Amino acid sequence: MTDVTVRPVSDDDVEEWSALFRAYRDFYRLPPDPHVVDRVWGWLVDQDHEVNAFVAEVEGRVVGFAHYRPFSRPSTGTVGLYLDDLFASPDVRGTGVGRALVDEVTAVARRDGRSVVRWITAEDNVQARRLYDGLAHATHWVTYDRIPNPA
Repeated sequence: MTDVTVRPVSDDDVEEWSALFRAYRDFYRLPPDPHVVDRVWGWLVDQDHEVNAFVAEVEGRVVGFAHYRPFSRPSTGTVGLYLDDLFASPDVRGTGVGRALVDEVTAVARRDGRSVVRWITAEDNVQARRLYDGLAHATHWVTYDRIPNPA
């Protein structure tokens, strides 16, 4: 395992985070969109927005991020943490960066009395699923998306 430092995102991280976020969007075959990058960065540095972020550093370089937010769970009357996005630079995958980020989000959930940390990933994201299978259990739930205003 590499020496990984995980910390909250700061204003100084904009360039490194932006490069990683663009790579994350590329990985999921999302079209390049600087407006999305700028909007999400704005959310992350806005103390009043629900989305929070950690970055992972190795040798002083930002090499990964985790975006997370609380979500209400009416069926259990509890609040969980949703891990929206987790990404590590390809050159550090398999070195403990992803695990350190998930562990930090889990520590927040524990500290804040959250009932669960939940996330999704692509079925074919084999490398990530190898990590996730060692950290949590896969659920039987199937995810659906419905677009409210189809083009």
